[in-house]
Amino acid sequence: MSTIPLPERPDLGQLRKQAKELRRTLPGGTLADAQRAVARRYGFASWTRLVRHVEAITARSWVYAEPSGDEPLADRFLRLACLNFAEDAPPRRAEAARLLEEHPDLPAEGIAVAAACADVDHLGRQLASGASATKPTGPYDWPPLMYLSYARVDVGLDDTLAAARMLLAAGADPNEGRFFLGLPTPFTVLTGALGGGEDDQPPHPHAIPLARLLLTAGADPNDGQALYNRMFSEADDAFELLLAFGLGRGDGGPWRRLLPDLVDSPQDSVRKLLAWAVMHDQRDRVKLLADNGIDVISPLGTGFTPIETALRNGRREMAELLRGFGAHEIELAPVDAFISAALAGDEAVVEAMPAHIVEAARNARPGLLVWAAAQGRPNSVELLLRKGFDVNARARSDLPIEEPWQTALHSAIEIGDIDLVRLLLDNGADPGVRDHRFGGDARSWAEHFGRADVIDLLDR
Repeated sequence: MSTIPLPERPDLGQLRKQAKELRRTLPGGTLADAQRAVARRYGFASWTRLVRHVEAITARSWVYAEPSGDEPLADRFLRLACLNFAEDAPPRRAEAARLLEEHPDLPAEGIAVAAACADVDHLGRQLASGASATKPTGPYDWPPLMYLSYARVDVGLDDTLAAARMLLAAGADPNEGRFFLGLPTPFTVLTGALGGGEDDQPPHPHAIPLARLLLTAGADPNDGQALYNRMFSEADDAFELLLAFGLGRGDGGPWRRLLPDLVDSPQDSVRKLLAWAVMHDQRDRVKLLADNGIDVISPLGTGFTPIETALRNGRREMAELLRGFGAHEIELAPVDAFISAALAGDEAVVEAMPAHIVEAARNARPGLLVWAAAQGRPNSVELLLRKGFDVNARARSDLPIEEPWQTALHSAIEIGDIDLVRLLLDNGADPGVRDHRFGGDARSWAEHFGRADVIDLLDR
């Protein structure tokens, strides 16, 4: 049975209404039958588990919004100083630093600010006077430890660790978290410490020591959001730490026990990390995973093995690495072999392919140029253009999927490769084509990413 995702911020009343409406269409069916059907539609084993999930999400949802009207200065500072994964531009942190410089007494305003600033003296006074280390507070309704881990304030290492220890000793939960926009993967204290993400949010100034302290205190290393946020970076320090504390092992901790239907198992979480690393040629990461006992041979969630994934994406060095770990050799189908050779920039193999195979590849992967451009492979782009691939086709840029996100030109602008931009324009790329997610043309993308050289090229 196919499933659909729950909407953001799911409403239990609406789900009950769906079940009642469905019951009317089931001859002889009971309300329990209809509720079970609704639960399974959304990927849950039972109505009880769906209800438990929605109640957990509702109780811990986190929806970012700028303040309306007057707001206490302390709350304004916290909004600016802490990552929120919606509005995290560097000027916000600069403004937070300015506020703190102008109002050095801000940490006395409450335990959340004292925690964010790792102000040990004020934090100690707040706790001694009865402030709670566990009660949600401040503009985001977070417990103080989350403000500490999500804050991006210039603080010292010793003060950071001392403040975290004080909160933990006072009962703070190292696994505390919130569901951003009601989505099912929690943003935890550990997530905040490690930073990262699609917009490359900075880690805490003392991310690794802070994360180590949290893990030692019981934070579960199988933190799905932390893994996702850090997988875009080439740095492996976070993964080295998480592996040392049991990444890929165990039962998944309190969040998986709370939401077993939608929170990935430790094994699934680490295999998603492996899949991304293979597709994006992160060889050091794959070696790190293998050296720590992670299975790099068996099929991934896509059904393809890691070595097959590497070869299908032209990652020959990655495939060789996997062979060294015992991966079995495979033979690609003709269309996949053409795509592999094109992505590897192997002109001899590409030119030797029969025309009907090339045509089949164009039909199977019409947006292949987007993936090649997003990976910064000019030789591959040239080969695909020569073989008749549509320069203005749309596809995803982060994964080799034919979902119509953007064109190769958008991708070249995004990665900042002016030579690739020029190559695409010279081969008929239309700068007026808009992407399907944001509705932006080439100029608007160049403006967004600050590519003045691209704007100059478009103006010629």
